[in-house]
This record gives sequence, C-alpha cells and structure tokens, in this order.
Amino acid sequence: MARHSKLEVLNAMHEIGVVPVFYNGDLEKTQNIARACVAGGIRVLEFTNRGDHAWEVFSSLDKFCAAELPDAILGAGSVLDAGTASIYISNGASFIVGPITNPDVAKVCNRRKVPYIPGCGTASEISAAEELGADIVKIFPGSAVGGPGFVKDVLAPMPWSSIMPTGGVDITEVSLRPWFEAGVCAVGMGSKLVSSDVVANDDWATLETRSREVVALIKEIRSG
Repeated sequence: MARHSKLEVLNAMHEIGVVPVFYNGDLEKTQNIARACVAGGIRVLEFTNRGDHAWEVFSSLDKFCAAELPDAILGAGSVLDAGTASIYISNGASFIVGPITNPDVAKVCNRRKVPYIPGCGTASEISAAEELGADIVKIFPGSAVGGPGFVKDVLAPMPWSSIMPTGGVDITEVSLRPWFEAGVCAVGMGSKLVSSDVVANDDWATLETRSREVVALIKEIRSG
C-alpha cells in the first residue's frame, strides 16, 4: 500500500518541479541514489522497471525509504501493463509512470487512488489520458515530441493540463528555462541528473549537490 496519498504525491511533484528517473540492480546503489536526492531537496523518485527482478529491488528500496527516508515518495516507471502496475503498487509504489497510455493501468491506479502519469505524444493522447483520470501527463521523449514549443502550443487551448516532459531535459538553465516558461508542471530527469559516472564512482556528494542546484534553479526560473 502506498505510504503517500494521491494529493500529497501530485502536490510534491508540482512543488519541487523535478523527478529523478533511475534504475540500478544494486540495492545499495539505489539506496544511496535515493538518500542523495532527498538530501538535495528532491523527495519524489521514479525507479524504472528496466531489469530482471526489478520489482524485488524496488520492494527493498521502498522498505528502506519507509525506515530511513520517510519523506521520500517512491514510484515506479516504465510500466506498460496492468499486471506490472499491480505488482509495484502492492510493493508500495506511490505513483505509476508509463511511456505509453494504457486504460487498464489507469483503472488499476484509480482503484487504489495512486497517481498514474501516462506517456503521451499528441494533444489527442493528452486529452484521452485526462479522460482516464490522469492529473499529470508525461510527454515522452520530450525533445522528440516537440520540445517546449509543443508544450506551449498544447497549453494554449488546454490550459488545465499538467505536463511533465521526460527525455531531452538537462540540468542546465539553458535546458530548463524554456520548459518551465512554456508551462510544464515538472520535468523528469534521468542520466543528466543521476549520471553513470556518479553511480559508478559512488560519488553521492556530487549527486546531492547537483540535486540541490537543480531545485534552486527551478525555483529561480519560476520566480521570474
């Protein structure tokens, strides 16, 4: 069962503005990734369903967060079907993210009051996902779909939409400013934040610093 309510999850995503996206089969490394991100002010974390037995790593990570990082909001990404969504929700996922929109996943999440953030690539897909109950939609891959210009164009006739791009989002102001000025509610950030060199070298201090800087930069951009 999710430790965080749907409203708490959605509000945290909007407030912080960035969701780290990561996968690692080594539990200790995932624990350190989570600890560093939370220490840097990013408490919403997306663990992707990418490797064999990924859900087992997730389950252990969720137990770790419950005990050591109670403010952390852990969700599962790269979820394509209802069965996988059910597994992760049963193991504590507080939100579910997918690269596509699957109505069956939406039903599972809605039944358990867990936010579903489905992947969309057109205005029609965004509207259809919202009809399924999605409060935030993910555009993926963000840069290929059309970048900040796509977001701005969609929000003109659909200003109620909450959009989170993933893919093609960097930690720099040059990358982040156009997205937030276009109107995104948050960004998903993978290897640009949780980079392979940081993980390989166990350089968790750099990840914490980088997380803190990204949060501060987003706050500055939003303040105008």
